[in-house]
Amino acid sequence: MQNILNGLRIVEASAFIAAPLCGMTLAQLGADVIRFDPIGGGIDYRRWPVTTDNRSIYWAELNKGKRSLALDLKHPQARELVTRLIALPGPNGGILSTNLPAKGWLAYETLCQQRADLIELAIVGDRHGGSAVDYTVNAKVGFPALTGPPDDQRPVNHVLPAWDIAAALLAATSLLAALRFRDQTGQGQRIDMALADVALAMVGHLGYVGERKINGTQRSRGGNYLYGAFGRDFLTHEGERVMVMAISPKMWSGLLAATGLAPDMAALGAQLGLDLDLEGARYTARQEIAALLEGWIARHPLAAVATAFDAHGVCWGKYQAMADLIDHDPDCSPANPIYHWVEQPDIGTYPVAGQAMHFSAVARAPARRAPRLGEHTDEILADLLGLDSAEIGRLHDAGIVAGVCR
Repeated sequence: MQNILNGLRIVEASAFIAAPLCGMTLAQLGADVIRFDPIGGGIDYRRWPVTTDNRSIYWAELNKGKRSLALDLKHPQARELVTRLIALPGPNGGILSTNLPAKGWLAYETLCQQRADLIELAIVGDRHGGSAVDYTVNAKVGFPALTGPPDDQRPVNHVLPAWDIAAALLAATSLLAALRFRDQTGQGQRIDMALADVALAMVGHLGYVGERKINGTQRSRGGNYLYGAFGRDFLTHEGERVMVMAISPKMWSGLLAATGLAPDMAALGAQLGLDLDLEGARYTARQEIAALLEGWIARHPLAAVATAFDAHGVCWGKYQAMADLIDHDPDCSPANPIYHWVEQPDIGTYPVAGQAMHFSAVARAPARRAPRLGEHTDEILADLLGLDSAEIGRLHDAGIVAGVCR
């Protein structure tokens, strides 16, 4: 955690990945992110992975550093309390982030009646109002048809929720941009973001649209080859698999120096009529280049490959299972400053990640745990909304609010 956003307050109503990850990103940077949930938890409160007693590790990770308020959101008084919380005065509040339906009492137009300079971020599935998740969005934009071996035409679903992650980080950026705009102008606004549009924008940003419209070409499956330069996986002598890249001139010259294949590659270039110092030419000759490299790497054990590659600055990496990463790689442990041992109530003690960035002017503190559902209900009602103990007790007795929910 790094307190660079200390004092900023964001109210969150969220589920699944994009909106919770947005809030967690800001909370781990020091913002006071308060998520409100129905008593007993929302639709993702028990989402996998879970412990043997059905405690969601997923929910805990995506809500690190936040405070939790639990209410009966069907009750008008509960909604009135949340509205007051969102609309609290001050330059660092008046911000709502959600991917739940932002309508009715949570509509921007409704909340603006309580605070005119409100900032509301609303993440939806697609711009037409339909539902969408990472898998359906990925299917729409065509990446499953480009992933996998060239001789298998079945779509390959990606297990990494790339569009959720991108949407979360873009959402965090958008909230901070809107806050800067409000600081300069005094004007709030609603930010609408569709998960599908995040993916569609990236299809353009990465050149897929221009490639199709300008060149009239259709990119095909490339298996494990890198597109547009040289890169592929190889097996070492003992069967370890490594990924080798040569995008820049430095990467290419380093690879030739490490393997001693410079004369062979020069002869190959002359034979094919290609200048292999150009990354596009290396892509064109990718199969022939791979055949030469394949033989060299297959003759050497991993230790020798690693020594040669590292000595010449080759861009490469060893494939490992995620279990190997977590169990044995020091980069995925408290040996890396982004990880800290954290005791998460109801789950256990394990290494928990903070943010990847390091700010030179702000000291890094340990990652903060997630709240227990409803853990901060009384604290928020008293400290932020000014309710006394008798009023809070009446709300509990009426079932309008709840403390820690199990």
